[in-house]
Amino acid sequence: MFEFIYWLLSYVVPFLAVLTAIVFVHEMGHYLVARWNGVAIQTFSIGFGRELIGWDDKQGTRWRISAIPLGGYVRFVGDLNAASVPDADAVANADPDLAPRLFANKNVWRRIAVVAAGPIANVILTFVILYALLLGYGRYTIPPVVGEVIAGSVAETAGLEPGDVIVSVDGYAVRGFEDFQRLVATSPARAVTIELDRDGGAETIVLVPEVAEVEDRFGNMQKIGRIGVSRDVAETDVSLYRPGPVEAVGMTVEEIRFIIQRTAAFLGDFFVGRGDVEQLGGPVKVAKVSGEVATLGIIALINLTALLSLNIGIFNLLPVPMLDGGHLLYYLIEAVRGRPLSMKMQEIGFRFGFALVLALMVFTLFNDTIFAHFGILR
Repeated sequence: MFEFIYWLLSYVVPFLAVLTAIVFVHEMGHYLVARWNGVAIQTFSIGFGRELIGWDDKQGTRWRISAIPLGGYVRFVGDLNAASVPDADAVANADPDLAPRLFANKNVWRRIAVVAAGPIANVILTFVILYALLLGYGRYTIPPVVGEVIAGSVAETAGLEPGDVIVSVDGYAVRGFEDFQRLVATSPARAVTIELDRDGGAETIVLVPEVAEVEDRFGNMQKIGRIGVSRDVAETDVSLYRPGPVEAVGMTVEEIRFIIQRTAAFLGDFFVGRGDVEQLGGPVKVAKVSGEVATLGIIALINLTALLSLNIGIFNLLPVPMLDGGHLLYYLIEAVRGRPLSMKMQEIGFRFGFALVLALMVFTLFNDTIFAHFGILR
């Protein structure tokens, strides 16, 4: 019994707190832009399934918290279901006073704005969190100077030398040695371009980090990129850097660009057969990560919320029917053609998208369970 309570408090509660915040912001993006465009909204739900708590507002929208807390939705009047599939009969037979407020009857650009607002809200949430943390706490950093190059390593073969000052990696500014480590670690088996300063002269080196398997502080095995450089760190090397409000904007935007680029590269690896299924995670893995990060403190958990919010926003933009990206694809096709796809084609797409999303959910859950069974997720 005590083990169950510990598991509940350590893993489930942090996971639900993080997920609920992300889902609420995502759906609020859809809701607010829909309201600004005069769309009649039937339901705003956090979670799926049976309603646990609900109330109606003055505009007739039903706000609800549902039994399955693994997502949420905004359902517009005239929709067939929570995936915003239009109900052709309801739209055709709508009351004349209501018809102009139906989402399906809005022009295509207004519909695009409403659909895109959810992922954009996730990006904004990520920006606000990272920006606030950067301004409020700054960042500890050490000079980006190479200390030792291991004999026979990738770095030695490429020509890196002790004393080299790293300026950038793949176009990302390197402000500290920790930046250099992270940029290399997130590029296993992918070529990276390193700009450096050597005795006052600029040098460019291209190398491919080797794949190394390491154990993190929680006992999880991770595959990272490694090139074979290190440096000793004295107490006097560590400094707290606090950017100004304007500089922090640029640093936050660059961080978001980095996360998006690395996420796209990670997904791209699966299309070329280099992907590692152990790195894919569903709700079990996310819950575990949330619980582990929660042990590091509230700031670490807030930082994880920013990361997951951005990744959920990116995932929702994939051009798969059922996701926001699938709706956007339909509407962009409509904008180009001057008329929407037939309801039959849209229905086929939604069924395909539902099957694909369901298959991905089942796979990640199965993946979580299998690796948990063998001790990879302990």
